[in-house]
Amino acid sequence: MTLSVTNTLTGERERFEPRNDDEVLLYVCGLTVSDEAHLGHARLWMHADVMHRWLDHEGYDVRHVENFTDVNEKIVARTGEPGVGDTEPEVADVFTSTVIRDMRGLNLKRAAVYPRVSEHVPEIIDLVSTLVDRGYAYESNGSVYFDVTAFEEYGKLSNQRLDEIESQGADAERSEKRHPADFALWKAGAVAPEDVAEHRDSDLDPISEPAGETWASPWSEGRPGWHVECSAMSMAHLDDSIDIHMGGRDLVFPHHENEIAQSEAATGEPFARYWLHVGLLETSGDKMSSSLGNFLTVDDALDRYGVDVVRTFYLSTAYRSEQTFGEAEMREAEERWDRLERAYDAAVAACDSTDAYATVVDDDLRDAVSGTRASFRDAMNDDFNVREAMAALLELTTGVNRHLDGHESYDYRGLREAVEAFEALAGDVFGLSIGDDAADDGDVRVAEELVELVLEVREAEREAGNYDRADDLRDELAAIGVEVQDGDDGPAYRFE
Repeated sequence: MTLSVTNTLTGERERFEPRNDDEVLLYVCGLTVSDEAHLGHARLWMHADVMHRWLDHEGYDVRHVENFTDVNEKIVARTGEPGVGDTEPEVADVFTSTVIRDMRGLNLKRAAVYPRVSEHVPEIIDLVSTLVDRGYAYESNGSVYFDVTAFEEYGKLSNQRLDEIESQGADAERSEKRHPADFALWKAGAVAPEDVAEHRDSDLDPISEPAGETWASPWSEGRPGWHVECSAMSMAHLDDSIDIHMGGRDLVFPHHENEIAQSEAATGEPFARYWLHVGLLETSGDKMSSSLGNFLTVDDALDRYGVDVVRTFYLSTAYRSEQTFGEAEMREAEERWDRLERAYDAAVAACDSTDAYATVVDDDLRDAVSGTRASFRDAMNDDFNVREAMAALLELTTGVNRHLDGHESYDYRGLREAVEAFEALAGDVFGLSIGDDAADDGDVRVAEELVELVLEVREAEREAGNYDRADDLRDELAAIGVEVQDGDDGPAYRFE
């Protein structure tokens, strides 16, 4: 079965045909780094990761780019908050580091690059200049707006008519724009206090002056518009035209609609062949959202449930569907993961035991393995249907358990094939901690916590003047492969 995907652009299920037979260009709209990531954000990451892994499995060279939006009024709104920094770059750096930590904790494959808006302002200015030169954008009071009436296909992704689209941007922009739906490519000046106020904690002093980073441009000292950033970064690190563009369903309009307009107006080429949108994560009937406060951070979820249970939870629902988060759903995920892990461990133990024989043949076990591989592949090629693919893996656990329970002598070949299927499908494709090559992130997190505890004890010894004991603790950490370096901001460590 050939891979097919549901393309938001056409509303149809389509055969997946990348521009190049052996390469896939994948862009994922990343996070605005104004807070810690929660499980709603991580749902997009997880499905992008599994798609990446499956395309790898099918032999494609995947060039995966995912951005960090580090220029935004929500980031400015947190400046001066204790523990997060006094400037926009400082705040962005704090939360970018937590996102990277969470991505590693979730055992996500690394993207080819994680571009940041702040490092691509020259490319953004070049793109805006191109749009102005080609007659698709205009300057007004130092800002630059995209003229939606100049792009005939505007609205083709969200299926909206131009005369039905409401005004885009802040109220203050309306007098500067030719059409209410025109959107900002470049904004003159810093972030206005009124644009920060709605995002700022009421316990903090209000920001009374324009704030945030600005850059020189042909039109004004100012800042990039939101939508143009992703187009510029995608073109810089992939190409003018890519294969897959992913994001949450809530980005279809205006963000992705505007990306298409500005990108295709600038290049004359289709921006993305396939637009794939991930459904929302809901809890208690509402979208999980930082603004609603009904969220669980990725870090807390990993501490509470562990990476394999969290990943198994996401694998229970296809990416296009809405998903509900709750304790009942997490218990189900824990049960599924436990079932997979126990069957895999049992298959490994039996395969490596003296009770496994070359001459024992169990056709039911071998059929279960081949059936699982076929069903798993069909499911993943059916628009990345992880729910059905997981069901196929759980059927394999039944086949393995029946073999082990029903035989005193084991089918070595059948068990070896089962072990390999678990490692390839549950481990390599689903990213679960199955097999020798799987990342045991739970153990890594525990090790980090233990090292930090030892360092706290060491600091206490130093403060008490027990320098010999502090040196002994450092030497003992070094002996087990942990290098400690003392700096002005306290000790840092790395695993050798």
